[in-house]
Amino acid sequence: MNSCKRALCHAAVAACAAAILSTLTAAHAQSGKPAGYAAKPVRMLVAYPAGGSADLMTRVLAQKLGERIGQQVVVDNRPGAAGNIGVEVVAKSPADGYTLLLGALGSHAVAMSYYAKINFDLRSDFAAVSMAGTTTNIVVVHPALPVRNIKDLIALSRARPGELNFASSGTGGLIHLTGEMFNQAAKVKLVHVPYKGSALFLPELLKGQIAMAFDTIAPHLPFIKAGKLRGVAVTASTRTPLLPEVPTVAESGLPGFESVASYAVFVPAATPKDIVAYLNRETVAALQSPDLKERLSTAGIDPVGSSTEELDRIVRTEIAKWAQVIRNGGIAPE
Repeated sequence: MNSCKRALCHAAVAACAAAILSTLTAAHAQSGKPAGYAAKPVRMLVAYPAGGSADLMTRVLAQKLGERIGQQVVVDNRPGAAGNIGVEVVAKSPADGYTLLLGALGSHAVAMSYYAKINFDLRSDFAAVSMAGTTTNIVVVHPALPVRNIKDLIALSRARPGELNFASSGTGGLIHLTGEMFNQAAKVKLVHVPYKGSALFLPELLKGQIAMAFDTIAPHLPFIKAGKLRGVAVTASTRTPLLPEVPTVAESGLPGFESVASYAVFVPAATPKDIVAYLNRETVAALQSPDLKERLSTAGIDPVGSSTEELDRIVRTEIAKWAQVIRNGGIAPE
């Protein structure tokens, strides 16, 4: 009799376990989450120091993505060499879905033509996950500089050739090349002064030790509003609602001029396709969160998700665009 009861008990436990397993399997199938994935914290690497737009984009997205996948997404800042160091770290990381890159797309695309040799290929060493966001760049000057618009800047640059300098967040990055594109379009010679990120040159810009900068808008916005810096023009095709009074470079006398900082998520190329597909769905969903949009919009970042195929196309377009700027200017690493 006891033996019978034990058998019935074992059968009940087995049935319960089967039901639980079936429920978990169905949940995985419904969410599209690969079995066993996100069993440990995920690392999202950004190739720039804390304090800039790329870092902000990474931290906001990492938090929301972590909530969606049920696992902590840890931000890892790896600055240096205009972002190349951090990108190479991800390219050489295990392709298991636990190392993500929040890439500054323009800067990484520039690197493909700017450097004679780099240890990664944006097209073959990474699998595209999704676009993440875009933000306009801005031409910003110290108030002591007698420049209130692009025409003033061009006139002063031509009157003092080779004397005015501009800071960027790194040699060979998008911001550097935006300045070089400005030199080509305006037929002037602004001297490039590279730093390892916006946070490192901002104190010197505020002191007037650097005359101006081409940079993403977020780090400079509070200082512009406080009158400590002056926004001369934005480099997107349209004005930003954050500074509606500041015109675009294109409408200020250089038609067709456009440079937008774009952020995107990548993983190492050999990452399993089901993990890539899952990360794409969850990243796009995270970017649609109202609280994420609100937090990023105040810094001038517009969250933008995409399919993996669309991001692949954008990567190739950006590489071609900046390769032409580099060829036209005969630009080589400094």
